[in-house]
Amino acid sequence: MSTTQPIRNKAQLDKFKSFYQETPQGARNSTLIAIGLNTALRIGDILSLTCKDIYAEDGKPRTHLVIKEHKTGKENRICMNKALRRALTAYRRVLIKTHMYHEGNPYLFPSARKQGSHLSRCQAFRIISQAAAGTGMEDHISCHSLRKTFGYHAWRRGTDPLLIMALLNHSSIQITMRYLCIEQDD
Repeated sequence: MSTTQPIRNKAQLDKFKSFYQETPQGARNSTLIAIGLNTALRIGDILSLTCKDIYAEDGKPRTHLVIKEHKTGKENRICMNKALRRALTAYRRVLIKTHMYHEGNPYLFPSARKQGSHLSRCQAFRIISQAAAGTGMEDHISCHSLRKTFGYHAWRRGTDPLLIMALLNHSSIQITMRYLCIEQDD
């Protein structure tokens, strides 16, 4: 089994992000991908997000997401950029028309099969794998690739590696560089 990779190529990343735009589940799937690429959250934390975590009482996306990470138990406050808030605004217009929403499912990504639950990790993996395959990616792309891609492109844009290390909750810069597959690129 190969190691999960970040999506390094910008053109491929753009195709990946827009893969679901013209599909029936496009808003949901594109938003799932957008959250992963813009927040560096683990897939379990993304799937457990509720509408109240994301949207203010007026229905608009919050400017910051406050979440207690499942793996680390640490509280994390994440700024949601304009592109992500636009995606969340468009997604809400679709979400509020679903029967899951009207039945009171609190999750941002509600399960259509299991009442009161969120999408499964397996379904999230299928969504991401299908987008990767559909855009011709040959690397091993999985749910965790979204988090790695966030860090990789932050590093490529010149973000301080110590800041990336802190954002990813790593204990050393060496772990962060290995995690982002930087050694292979250098």
